[in-house]
Amino acid sequence: MKLRRFAIVAISLGLLIATSNTLSGTISRQKFSESYPSVVCPATLSGLSSQVSIGFRETRIKRVGSTSSKFFSSRALRIPVPGDPILVDAQGITPIIWQSRAGSWAGGTICSNPAASQWFVGGAADITARGKLILVNSGLSESVADVFVWSGGSPVTSKVITVKANSSESIGLDSLAPGESSIVIKVLSRAGRLNSFVVDERGKGLRTLGGDLVSPGVAPSKEVFIPAVPLQPKVRNAPAQQLRMLAPGDADANVSVEIVSGDGRFTPVGFDDIIVKKGQVMNFPISPSVSSSVYGVRITSDEPVVAGVFANVGRDFVWSSSVPALTPFAIAMTGMSPLLAFMGDSINVEIEFSVVGGKKVLKTIQGDDIAFWRVPGNARNLTFIKVSKNTYASALQGSVNGFGSIPLIAGSVLTKSVIPTANIRVLNP
Repeated sequence: MKLRRFAIVAISLGLLIATSNTLSGTISRQKFSESYPSVVCPATLSGLSSQVSIGFRETRIKRVGSTSSKFFSSRALRIPVPGDPILVDAQGITPIIWQSRAGSWAGGTICSNPAASQWFVGGAADITARGKLILVNSGLSESVADVFVWSGGSPVTSKVITVKANSSESIGLDSLAPGESSIVIKVLSRAGRLNSFVVDERGKGLRTLGGDLVSPGVAPSKEVFIPAVPLQPKVRNAPAQQLRMLAPGDADANVSVEIVSGDGRFTPVGFDDIIVKKGQVMNFPISPSVSSSVYGVRITSDEPVVAGVFANVGRDFVWSSSVPALTPFAIAMTGMSPLLAFMGDSINVEIEFSVVGGKKVLKTIQGDDIAFWRVPGNARNLTFIKVSKNTYASALQGSVNGFGSIPLIAGSVLTKSVIPTANIRVLNP
């Protein structure tokens, strides 16, 4: 009897080891493929002009909506986008798009991989609104998006929008929440290769009131960083600078706001205990007395919130969006010379950039709380080699037409996918 029990235990243990080795061998033989998916740059709306800065002259591009599946060489480091959105085979170097209306406004953002969810804090849907929500489906199958809109005076509304394969749709902001002057938009992709962009343009009669590309911010969080807010001399009859916030959850948020500038850190009077009502977009006038022309905002809350800052700059206005922590990545800078703003307790960022002729230049940015660096006008590609922990960054760019804010985020991201493997056991069970 004892011998029989021993034999059963030994056989069971042997089967367990054999099964484990088989599974281990199967897992170890699984292979992966790494690649950079093509990034999407938004369409150029009627009356606007667009330029995209890319990494190399041989970068391949394709127009979304084209019946051809072929990509073509860009043949330049900065190219126009005459109408439809474009696909860019960026290969790890994030492109920047700069849009403008001559003599009226300008703004920029990054071209990026498709996203499952995006939050846009900025825009208006009242009688001054001329902006658009642009949905781009660069895939070969139909895409479906859930668009949620919060406002200052109405409950959250939602709309399902279908975008045909290899096409784009433009929806007027005034149709999403008619009459509302303050909105926050969330675009949730159900299926398909979807990107979304927001153009906030405003006017009154024949008079333009400025515009900007609203970059997507971070998802609702209890800690929010907005590194680059321009503080310009006030213009007569210009809209007040405002901090816009939303607590999209089921409870009000108790919020504290800290200003970070070259003068140090401080909390403005009345901003140490703000109540942001749940589901309601709220604006708070903010005009800190600091010596520098650019400052950052740090928001802490007991409930997840999203936030952005509206700032008037001359005849134009800028939406400064929240950003995640900076990570090593590369971004194209041809035709741009922005001011980079960094926020963090102890900033230490190593940058390598190429200039005309191919020469490589190294630059180290260091500082406490906040630091700035102006990108040289002859810079091409900018690479963040090493980044200190918990550092946040954005870029501010000016032009003859206006002013814009660009988040320093990797838009072209390396992805990993499983390579299918042949297994004879599928045919012979």
